[in-house]
Amino acid sequence: MDFNYPNGKRYTPNEIGTARTGGNRKNSSYSNRGMTLEDDLNETNEFYRERKIAVIHKKPTPVQIVQVDYPNRSAAVIKEAYFKLASTTDYNGVYKGKYIDFEAKETQNPTSFPLKNFHQHQIQHMEEVVNQGGICFVILRFSRFEQVYLLEAKHLLTFWERMANGGRKSITKEEIEQQGHHIPLGYQPRIDYIKIIDRF
Repeated sequence: MDFNYPNGKRYTPNEIGTARTGGNRKNSSYSNRGMTLEDDLNETNEFYRERKIAVIHKKPTPVQIVQVDYPNRSAAVIKEAYFKLASTTDYNGVYKGKYIDFEAKETQNPTSFPLKNFHQHQIQHMEEVVNQGGICFVILRFSRFEQVYLLEAKHLLTFWERMANGGRKSITKEEIEQQGHHIPLGYQPRIDYIKIIDRF
């Protein structure tokens, strides 16, 4: 099935597409048990909601269906669709009266996080949220190590500006360790990012 952005450009999932699509469910370790970053965050958000800690949801991506095939009367197969809008970030909601907005990405790269995994419209959206006083960040997973970090948007914006000014096109793992917050994987909740938010 082909997906296209509103400008007609074809959507092709990159190495971190699993954060949005849940496509790659390779079981890299027993602790992961085949879970994607999206699965882990959805379970975490359900934990928060059930215990009245926070209300955070994954944003639906609006899709315009263009072509549908009907191989038989009881089944329909979508052959072509377009994203109606360029997506902003993956998740948003409210915690203690504060608006929360964040993006989730993962990479197989062991030493750095490529900035190409973000899009200009996402960066602009995050900057707007920060300027309005919202809590905005990215959750980054280094899949090979099963390590998850929370990086505040203000730091991501600095790294993005560095790239725009001709600097490196990625954030080193060392920079993420220094500027970000490591989130140990747990059982319930799986990725307890609210505990990190409470620190800042």
